[in-house]
Amino acid sequence: MKPRTCLLIGAPVDSGKRRTGCLMGPDAYRTAGLAEALRDLGLKVVDDGNLTPASHQPDTEGRLVKPQETIAWTNRLMREAEQAMGRGLPIFMGGDHALSLGTLPGVAAHAAAKGRPQFALWLDAHSDFHTAETTTSGNLHGTPLAYATGRKGFPGFPKMAAPVPEENVCILGLRSVDPAERAMLQDSRITFHDMREIDETGVGAPITGFLARVAAAGGALHVSLDVDFLDPTIAPAVGTTVPGGATIREAHLVMELICDSGLLTSLDLVELNPFLDNRGQTAQAMVDLAASALGRRVFDRPTRAYS
Repeated sequence: MKPRTCLLIGAPVDSGKRRTGCLMGPDAYRTAGLAEALRDLGLKVVDDGNLTPASHQPDTEGRLVKPQETIAWTNRLMREAEQAMGRGLPIFMGGDHALSLGTLPGVAAHAAAKGRPQFALWLDAHSDFHTAETTTSGNLHGTPLAYATGRKGFPGFPKMAAPVPEENVCILGLRSVDPAERAMLQDSRITFHDMREIDETGVGAPITGFLARVAAAGGALHVSLDVDFLDPTIAPAVGTTVPGGATIREAHLVMELICDSGLLTSLDLVELNPFLDNRGQTAQAMVDLAASALGRRVFDRPTRAYS
């Protein structure tokens, strides 16, 4: 069979929160050998380089952190994501999670044009279900899932062609959700699994159940992998560390099950802040997880030591 084409798309979004550093993420993934890892699996890899935001007015100090820059990134990424889907499997190398304000609606527009339902698997310590009007921090990296599912409260943001139905979304790994966001999430049709549930039942059951739903619907699957899905002891390079995250083995199992399903159509790698990393530990872990989602098994490689 002709090798599947993976598109590496750098999205150095660093406007979604006050703490900077995620703009270095795309090049950290390149340095950690993402392209080489995928080619070793027999995949064709095309690196599209790094994107820049659409033109925009300068931001002024206000309640929201850099809204104009984030809207500009959303415009650019929405267009790029929709177009990329016609060329292969895009891997959006972030960049903070605000990049998903553009990537998920973009791939959803492509799926709608093809007559396929869009599904999203959100691997994250946070639900990212605030709107631009409800966020108390002003950090727009905590809003993409609300936006992509068509929630109101995003003045100035582009209109979406095809919002993702809430029932087509699954969040896995929750352990930091504020009260207002929790109320909105519980009032939604989103499926969500916190770390207590994973502790009690394991990670395999919820992910297998969700993938079965995607397969039954003939859906396209977008996976958004946030560094803070992982426990900070194994992935310290994120500005939103929350103790008690997924172990490296739990995370690899999720990715291996995604690979086994054959459903993956697009992937976000977000919130890597290389400034906070320990000798590339987090970047390498994220590269390894992406490789697992696309065919590698953990026992196929030697154990890497960080010293």
